[in-house]
This record gives sequence, structure tokens and C-alpha cells, in this order.
Amino acid sequence: MGKNEDDRAGISDEELARFMEQAARGAGNAPTEPSARARMVTERLRATQGQEPPGWRTGPVRRERRRPGRLGAALAVLGVAGLALIAVRPELVIDRITGRTEARQEARNAAPLPGESGRPTAPPPSTAPDQPTLQEPFRGSPALQWADGAAGIEVPAATAVGGMSQQQVADALEKTRQFLIATSLDPATLRGERPAAALAILDPKQPEVLQRLEQSLAKPTAENTPVMLFTRFDQAKVKPVGDVVKVRGSMRAEAGDPGELRVVTDYTFVHPMTNGGTSVQRTIVRRQVTLSLLDPARWEATRGRLQLNKYASEWSNVECDTADGFLHPDFPREAPAGPAPSGPAVDPYDRSRDIQGEGCGTVTRS
Repeated sequence: MGKNEDDRAGISDEELARFMEQAARGAGNAPTEPSARARMVTERLRATQGQEPPGWRTGPVRRERRRPGRLGAALAVLGVAGLALIAVRPELVIDRITGRTEARQEARNAAPLPGESGRPTAPPPSTAPDQPTLQEPFRGSPALQWADGAAGIEVPAATAVGGMSQQQVADALEKTRQFLIATSLDPATLRGERPAAALAILDPKQPEVLQRLEQSLAKPTAENTPVMLFTRFDQAKVKPVGDVVKVRGSMRAEAGDPGELRVVTDYTFVHPMTNGGTSVQRTIVRRQVTLSLLDPARWEATRGRLQLNKYASEWSNVECDTADGFLHPDFPREAPAGPAPSGPAVDPYDRSRDIQGEGCGTVTRS
């Protein structure tokens, strides 16, 4: 039985039709074949007389037949694979239909932004809303084109300012850069350890400032919290996603009071964090910090040290009003903690605005 089936499988429709015609004229021997299939083939060929049979394709020099059984099996396998992809990662199909896949690829290939020479006059352009992942924590964020880590804290060219020499200005700018790295990028500081490198840059002849900072680290409160100046996360609850923090901002040197050089800084840091699952939340921290280099001949100051002149901070996608000295990312799939937001909606990537007031608001993008 298996042999007859194999023999029939090797007979084309054209050969079968030819044998049928010969048999009708009494010439030749028709192959063994059930009459039902013979009638079916004959009727099919009559119906398609003068047309190309289904499954054919034309080429420049030849035509070839696709076997319907094998083609159908191949399509069935592709269909199953497609359904499996939809079940496992439906966004692959949805993103292809909506064009988001192309938008993501364009964002990945976009050139990094040049450094800021001063405060921008408008927020970053809108991007297609998208969710961060463990593999792409900056996906859908303007920060994707920002610099990585300390590379984003660029020191401007130094010139003599306000009675300070070029060398003094260059030294103040570099110390300010080290201060920002120590407060907002140093892994030890981010883990919640004492920011010794940052404190060592500050002038001990500004004792009330150092005392307040030390007290905030030792016994934080809602009113005196170290996160006003230091970025700190509770490592028992969250971990960084990868080792990249996106940074954008600028610094400048300007004359202050007689015998004072001020270094004015404005930087935004984007920290992707996870709570151990698959959720990723981007904690966005913006700091405006002004440090002063004072002439010891005019001021009570230590030569080569910087004094903290003023600072303001805001942080986004975190719980409001925590008092334990840490920033707590507010993951979207968790129930919100702390008081409900009551302030105005803010774009945390908009660096054209000032940090204003206190309180807890909402963000327009994350």
C-alpha cells in the first residue's frame, strides 16, 4: 500500500491527464489511480485551461511548481511561530504595526547631544511614550542622547574672573566638578555611604554648614534630609540598572562679592533603578548648586577649599516626603506611598525652568 501511494505521489497532474487521453483513445497504459482523483484532476485542468495553475510563479526564463502540501505546512509553522511571539512578547507585533519599532531604532542611532553652553530656552522635544526595560533603561527618554556619567560634567575654559587668576578659576571649576561627581555619581554615595570625598572639598571654616550636613546624614528628618545635596538609595530595596547614569547640564564661573568667585551649576541626573523584578523606574534628580572660592585675605576661608553658597534640588518618580535620608523610586505597578501629589505638573527633563518652591507634584513624562 505504501509503495502505490509513493508511486502516485510522483505523478504530476499533466502526466495523469496525458495518460487519461491516451486511455480514451485506446493507446498506452494508464497508471494505477483512483477514478475520483482522475476526475478531479481532469476537471481542474479544464477549469484552468488557458490560465496558469494555482501555485505557479513566473520568472525570466523558467516556471516551476510549488507543491501545495509542503507550502501549506510551511505556512502553518510560520503561523505557530508568529502566535508564539505574540503570546510571549506581544509588543513586537504591536510595535511593528504602530511604527514604534522604527522610532526606537531611530532613537538608538541618534547622535549624542553636544554639551550645554548655558541653560536651554525650551524643554527637549517630545518623544514617543515608551517604557524602560532592564535591557534598555533609557528607552523613551530624552536622556537616551545625554552623556554617560562624569562625561556629562564638562568644565568650561577658565579665564581670570573677579580678581581671581586663570589658575585659581580652573582649580575652582575642577573642584566643583569633583564635588558634583562625589555627591551624585559616586557609587559609594549612591549606596548610602558617607560622602567623604564631597565633604572634604568643603571649607571647614564654614562649620555650621558642615555640621548640618553631618547631622542630616546621621539623623535624617523630613526637614533636614541629605538627599537635598546627596543622591542616596536604600540598597536593601532597590538596585541600579546597569552602571550608567545619564547626565546633562552646565557650569559657569562668575564674580561674586569682592574677593569671591562663584561657580554656578545646574545638572540633571537620570538613575534607572529596579526593585529586583522586571520593573524599571527612572529617578530624575536635578540640582542647582553654587559654590564659592573666597580670598582668605578678605574672608574667613581656607585657601583652596570651596564654600557652599546655595543649593536647590528636585527629584522625580520617587515617593514624597520620606524622612529616612534615601530616595525611594515609586514603581508604577506598586501602590503609591506617601501623600498624594498636590503641586503642578512638571516636565522633569525641562531644564529651561527654575526649580521652584517645595512640595509634591506630578510629572508629565518619566
